[in-house]
Amino acid sequence: MVRLLAKPLDDLVAEDQEVLRAGVATARWITVDDTAARHARKDGVTTQIGDDRFAVFRTGASKSRKAFLSLLRAGHADYVVNAAALDYMRGHGLSGQVVAQLDAHPARLFADTAAWSAHLARLGIGTLAITPDPVQVATEGALWGAICHHGLLGTDAALGAAGTVIVSDGAGQFRVGIHALCWVHAERLVYKLVPATPEQRQAVEVTRTLIWGLYADLKAWACNPCPRRAAALRARFDRIFGRRTGYATLDRLLARLHRRKSELLRVLQHPEIPLHTNGSENDIRACVTKRKVSGGTMSTAGRTARDVTLGLMKTCSKLGVSFFRYLGDRLHVPGAVTIPPLPDLVCQAATMA
Repeated sequence: MVRLLAKPLDDLVAEDQEVLRAGVATARWITVDDTAARHARKDGVTTQIGDDRFAVFRTGASKSRKAFLSLLRAGHADYVVNAAALDYMRGHGLSGQVVAQLDAHPARLFADTAAWSAHLARLGIGTLAITPDPVQVATEGALWGAICHHGLLGTDAALGAAGTVIVSDGAGQFRVGIHALCWVHAERLVYKLVPATPEQRQAVEVTRTLIWGLYADLKAWACNPCPRRAAALRARFDRIFGRRTGYATLDRLLARLHRRKSELLRVLQHPEIPLHTNGSENDIRACVTKRKVSGGTMSTAGRTARDVTLGLMKTCSKLGVSFFRYLGDRLHVPGAVTIPPLPDLVCQAATMA
C-alpha cells in the first residue's frame, strides 16, 4: 500500500487533514476511542475521532490530554493565550500567579511548539515545582485556546464557548469541552462486578435492569424531547444511582457514577448526540484487525498511509461514496469517475442534518 501511494500520498494526507478540519468545525457531536498501536517496534496509541459523516485516525507515542487537544486543533500548529485558554487554566487548578503572568504578557499567539516552549521558559514557568504541573496545564490551556481561536468544535472565537459534544468512554484525556459519558462503558462497570453471594448477584441484576430501562427511555426521549419528561428522567437517575443495595462495592460504584450525572444525562441538553461510542468502536476495529494481521508499521510513511487510508475509507463509507472509485479518481486512473473533495461532502452533509 505504501508503494502504491508513494506519489499521491501527500495529496491524500492533505485531504485527510481537511476532512478532520471540516469535521470538527461543523460537528454537533463527535465520538472518540483509542487503541494500542505498534510502530517501529515501540508501543503507541491510535486515536479515532469522528461522527456519522467522517472518521480520522492518528497514531502517537502515548495517551494524554495534550495529544488529544493537539488532534482537535485539526492541523493547526499554533498555541493561543486568549480568554478561553485562561479559563481552562483556572478551571484545571493552575496557580493564579502563573495565570496572571500569562495574561499580563503582550504575546498571545505562538506559531509552534518551539515558540510556546521558549515563552514559558522566559517567564520561568518551567522551573516552578508546584502541583499541578504548570507547564502541562498551561500548554493544554493554550491548545484549547487555539481550538477556540480557529472556531473548531463549534466554538465562538470571542466567547470560547464550545458547542460540539465530545462523547467518550470516560478516559481522562477525552474529558474536555462539553463532555458526555458513554452509557455502555458506564454500565460495563456494573456488569464486571463479581458478586460473592446470591443477594449480591440479585442486587447487580436489579441494578442492571434499572440502568438499561433508563437507557431505553433516554433513547426514546431523544426522538421526542420534552422538558417535563426530562425532569422526570433526572429524578429517576437520582433514584437509581442513589440506591443503597447493601453490596458495598456496588454501592460505591453507583455513587461514583452518580457524580458523573451531568455527563451521563448530557443527552437531555443535546438530544442529537448518541448515548454511546459504538460508532468509534466500530471504526477503530479495522485498525485493531490490521495490527493483528501485520503487527504494526515500521516507517513514518507506513504509519501515515495506514492512518490516512483507514480514515478516508471510513469517511467514504459514511458519505455513501465508493472508496475504490475515490482512489481511482485521486490516483488518476484513466476513465475514473470524478469524486468531489471529501471535506466539501462532509460540510454538505452537516448542512443537511
